[in-house]
Amino acid sequence: QVQLVESGGGSVQTGGSLRLACEVSGYTPSTHCFAWFRQAPGKEREHVADIDNDGITYYSNSVRGRFTISKDNDENTVYLQMNSLRPEDTGMYYCAAEYEFGACSRNPDGLDYWGKGTQVTVS
Repeated sequence: QVQLVESGGGSVQTGGSLRLACEVSGYTPSTHCFAWFRQAPGKEREHVADIDNDGITYYSNSVRGRFTISKDNDENTVYLQMNSLRPEDTGMYYCAAEYEFGACSRNPDGLDYWGKGTQVTVS
């Protein structure tokens, strides 16, 4: 059973940076892709970024150029470096995993495992 635990959220001013971490356990590194989603109050959960087994990354248009997703297989951790933060980046950020050798689904219904989330507030 894959388990995901997010950390690193907090409150930051516009233009600031945060690095989120997702500690992963119970998985085989070569068989899962990983993604970050976010959900603002009253809005649907939306895809932010994902990374596949080969390290290929994909970003939503709203964060491309500001956010960077990466993974450390030795540390079993997936990161989301967020720079130039804006108020519209505010929300609960979730780490997710999918049993998939290629890219993760960008539809939240396609992901197999979820963390409980970490709150990011930009003011």
